[in-house]
Amino acid sequence: MRAWIARPSDRAIHRAVAEPAWRIAAEALSSRLNAPRCHDRWRGDRCGTTIVSWRLSSAALSVARRSGVVSEALGEERAPGAGPAIVLVEPQLGENIGMVARAMANFSLTDLRLVKPRDGWPSEKARAAASRADHVIDAVRLFDTVEAATADLNFVLATTARPRDSFKPVRGPEEASLDLRRRVAEGQGTGILFGRERWGLNNHEVGLADEIVTFPVDPNFASLNIAQAVLLMSYAWQVAGKDGDLSPRFSAKAPPSAAKEDLFRLFDHLEASLERAGYFFPEPKREVLTQNLRTMLTKANFSEPEVRTLRGVIKAFDHEAGRLAGGSPNAARDGEE
Repeated sequence: MRAWIARPSDRAIHRAVAEPAWRIAAEALSSRLNAPRCHDRWRGDRCGTTIVSWRLSSAALSVARRSGVVSEALGEERAPGAGPAIVLVEPQLGENIGMVARAMANFSLTDLRLVKPRDGWPSEKARAAASRADHVIDAVRLFDTVEAATADLNFVLATTARPRDSFKPVRGPEEASLDLRRRVAEGQGTGILFGRERWGLNNHEVGLADEIVTFPVDPNFASLNIAQAVLLMSYAWQVAGKDGDLSPRFSAKAPPSAAKEDLFRLFDHLEASLERAGYFFPEPKREVLTQNLRTMLTKANFSEPEVRTLRGVIKAFDHEAGRLAGGSPNAARDGEE
């Protein structure tokens, strides 16, 4: 079986033909994979995405799949599906980077790039916060500048909550994600810039982007945690690829509505109980009150078990009312059938 393994180390690439596949796979799984330099002979879909293939045994492939390293393990040889690169500019906390990786993994994004992370890299705090999104953490690439981080991309969005002194187009996440989908389908490299936790992107960094994307948040409290911002854009990216199908991943089967005869018995039961309680007063209001009750109960579209539950509740109230009044509990059953 042939498998694609993305971004192995340079050393692993050069030993690919000389070493047993299981040994190379084990090295790849046990080490933090560093992005190789962009050499033409190892070039993938775009500069910086290195892909090498070799034969793996079924056991090694199973281990690699569970680790998240193997992205394609079928006979047809093709590179992993592309998505926008997520570029974090000078992120401060490893925990935030890890939560960003987790948000990306939720929506099938894997290309995470860091520009001068404050606490350095790698980060065990980031790995812990990623909650098993290790394939994203392992593929992280480091850059000294935003220019370097976006050099291989054709189109870049900058996220910001503040108006900027520029004439760049400003889009919402939904519109921006639809455009990203179109560009990716055309083979363009795309990316999204996210700024520092404290104050976001500076004007120079925003100026490097093609367009601005902003979220429709409360202007009086517009600040988002960086992981929240990435989650919102990742979700918008996922939805944009659904071709209008926004149905949830799973759903519960709705029970059928109760038969009308069961609903009519509920009306009679409730109205008899309310009559005993003196609810229909004054008498001229009875018709209006009764109609309002029946309208509410009909609009609720109760199932048969729900109707039975409601009648049980009414019965319990009637029983307690009869007990407190010193009457026979059996009197509470009037109107139940």
